[in-house]
Amino acid sequence: MKSVSISLNSIDKVKGFVNTMAGIDGDFDLSNGRYVVDAKSIMGIFSLDLGKVLQLNIHDDAAYDKVTAALKDYLA
Repeated sequence: MKSVSISLNSIDKVKGFVNTMAGIDGDFDLSNGRYVVDAKSIMGIFSLDLGKVLQLNIHDDAAYDKVTAALKDYLA
């Protein structure tokens, strides 16, 4: 598993992030402290503290390059 830091500080960024993640196969989690949600769940993401940098956990190491390229606008 690999992780990257993500910044989702607006509603539009959250919508774009979820749409991008929906097009990528695999399992991904977003975490903030002790809270962990599915990175493809808009409701789960809105339950996190979006004022802080989030950690995107990529469970498939082979998808790391594809994910980081697709999410370059969201990387913190």
